[in-house]
Amino acid sequence: MDHYKVLGVHKNASKDEIKQAFRELAMKFHPDKHSQSSKHLRDSATHKFKQLSEAYETLTDDRKRAEYNLKRNAYGYGAHQSKNYNYNYGRGGGGAGYTYSNPYGYGYGFSESARRSGGDGIFTKFDIGLRYLTTKSFLLNATFVGVLLGGMYIIDASGKALWEMRNPGKSFEEAMESVEKAKARKDNSH
Repeated sequence: MDHYKVLGVHKNASKDEIKQAFRELAMKFHPDKHSQSSKHLRDSATHKFKQLSEAYETLTDDRKRAEYNLKRNAYGYGAHQSKNYNYNYGRGGGGAGYTYSNPYGYGYGFSESARRSGGDGIFTKFDIGLRYLTTKSFLLNATFVGVLLGGMYIIDASGKALWEMRNPGKSFEEAMESVEKAKARKDNSH
């Protein structure tokens, strides 16, 4: 389902434009407004209202909208994969008529699991990698590792600086050589 088409807004629409479009369409398709309508019309309005609500919820949340746009671009949502909903409220054949056509069958066209299992392409792997990299636990662990590495660097640098302050003119390596020589002399004397 193309959330932008459901709400009748452009991809660059602001939150205010999305809210306004949702309010107008929600008033038109709210189930309470169709409580006296035929069952078919009532069911179609309820279905449309659910789609509007889902689209509104997704497009007004910045994180969900970014994720939706990423999937939309990755899976090639466009004219060939969009739904074709025709609502005909005209009179014909003795009463109010309703026509629903969807080239993918009943429901949303294809499920989330069908989209995900649709291929092991680079976009699917990218999507999984992006989800992993943006999880809170990963970010917390990366921060912890960064703090540990930074601490190790600071300790190493301060140890060298302390050595140079207390032993001017002698490098650590030279001191270790003299310690080794002293041990060798001590071992030879015993």
